[in-house]
Amino acid sequence: MSILGPKLGPIVFQFPFFNRSIFRDRHEFLDRLVPFLTKLPNSQKFAIELRNRGWLDAEFASFLRGHKIALVLQDRSFMPSPAELKFDLITADWTYIRWLGDRKSIEEQTTTWDKTVVDRSTELSSWVDFCYQVRKRGVLVYAYANNHYAGHAPATIEQFRNLWQAKGLPEIGKPQRLRQESSLFD
Repeated sequence: MSILGPKLGPIVFQFPFFNRSIFRDRHEFLDRLVPFLTKLPNSQKFAIELRNRGWLDAEFASFLRGHKIALVLQDRSFMPSPAELKFDLITADWTYIRWLGDRKSIEEQTTTWDKTVVDRSTELSSWVDFCYQVRKRGVLVYAYANNHYAGHAPATIEQFRNLWQAKGLPEIGKPQRLRQESSLFD
């Protein structure tokens, strides 16, 4: 990955829901994960996304904090929102948010991803408030929207930006390109 140089963003390790036939509990999972984490280079940003709701707690957050790894925050039908989690979700000097939605439900409504089909105004307004509080702590926020969240990922990002602006919050920084003509493959 280092070949990407300054174009390389955070690397997210996404782990699916693990049932008891794979790992009896989070501790067994961590026993496998720790040796891997100790081999990661310090020069990169890493985040972990878990899909086991019950594994997300203060102990797990403390574990990630100790390794300077961000906890991926998700807006997904079966995962808790930041308001539901009663511990500090920030485990690094940056955080990563994924607005994922409910794939099955939205694919019953559309399979073309050119417009919003699910109104996420309430959820995104809550995310604006959360992100503002995180930014006030000096934490950099990376946010990713999936088409399955509301139907059109670019519209989700635009709606987030509009809600942010409507609340009168400080301008959101725009990603900067190294050179006007650069691309991922330059």
